[in-house]
Amino acid sequence: MTRDFEQSNDGASRRKFITLTGAAGAAALAGCSGTKSEEGTTTSGTGTMGSGGNTNDNSNNNSGSMQALTADGSSTVFPITNSGASYWNSNPETGDEDYWPKKWAKKEYNTDKRLADYFAGKYGYEATGKRSTPPFLVNVALSHSGTGVEGVMKGRVDIGDSSASAEAELAGKDVSDSKMKKFVDHVVGVDGQPIVVSKEIKDAGVKQITLDQLKKIYKGNITNWSEVGGPDKEILALGRAQGSGTDTSFRKNVYGNPEAPIKPDQRYGKNQQLQQAVAQADNAIAYIALAFVQPDGQVPPLALKIKDTVYKYGKNLGAKDYPLSRDLHAYTWEDTSKQEAAFINFILSDFGQKNFVEANNYFKLPKDRLKKQREKVKPGEYN
Repeated sequence: MTRDFEQSNDGASRRKFITLTGAAGAAALAGCSGTKSEEGTTTSGTGTMGSGGNTNDNSNNNSGSMQALTADGSSTVFPITNSGASYWNSNPETGDEDYWPKKWAKKEYNTDKRLADYFAGKYGYEATGKRSTPPFLVNVALSHSGTGVEGVMKGRVDIGDSSASAEAELAGKDVSDSKMKKFVDHVVGVDGQPIVVSKEIKDAGVKQITLDQLKKIYKGNITNWSEVGGPDKEILALGRAQGSGTDTSFRKNVYGNPEAPIKPDQRYGKNQQLQQAVAQADNAIAYIALAFVQPDGQVPPLALKIKDTVYKYGKNLGAKDYPLSRDLHAYTWEDTSKQEAAFINFILSDFGQKNFVEANNYFKLPKDRLKKQREKVKPGEYN
């Protein structure tokens, strides 16, 4: 979904454009390998795909005979839920120091059970006691926030990953208030959405821009890096696809309207693709999820000055007043099933927040928010 490119007198685009023929390995970024579905999305796990709709409440110690829990949506949330699914599906034994170390199993949780056996057991699922055989499998697909929100609403999947609110993703669409009330919002982490540039631009001396300059760049009013203290080089403004939570959040947080018209030179469907595009260019700027910043590599962050405060990567992007900060959601539909609750509680556990949220460069939920989110899926409600 690209804009109508401005043309120079000789018919060539006035800016440099990049063509990519594929996404970077999303599953590799998440720390696991995946399989491709017919629609080209990446999924973790190997079980039979469930049909969604909160129907998977069957307690059974044979995960192969159960429908798998399914999730789809945001490439921003994907590293969190996909990493969690990889650990869950491997069901490692206590003492596996890479995946279920004793400091967690023994000291924190006082259990000898395998990882998924322990967390699923809180909800009444029987332990399998077997490697790669959890009480039920979890499959996570990779697409967009809009796809995840609509997928859970229409019953295609159990969990809809989204890096923007369901309200923002469905803005302008004919969705009734009664339907909107059926979404159950599970916030699993926080992203302090940074602004990144090509390494050549950072090396040329551009370390910081203002919020007003950022607005003008994506409106097409600032088109050369020299206008913001950089080299005499055209700005290649890159963005995420419309319908992605990253794009929706950017427009809502920067312009105050999730449907605000902006003019990126090229849009990309996934954060992985956008990261690759910035790395391959020598004049790009982009808004991206925290997990995809390369501070010492080809996709370094810019500081963003807003009024009298400078927000820097690694310093204060998680501050409450940083306007590009956003919640990361795992939506369910019409309450939350036992199966959904078991996996979401796993992500919200101290183990999950450390290994799937913080390890993927996002911010863990603060204690008060974590307590509130855990209340929605506490085991006592399902036993």
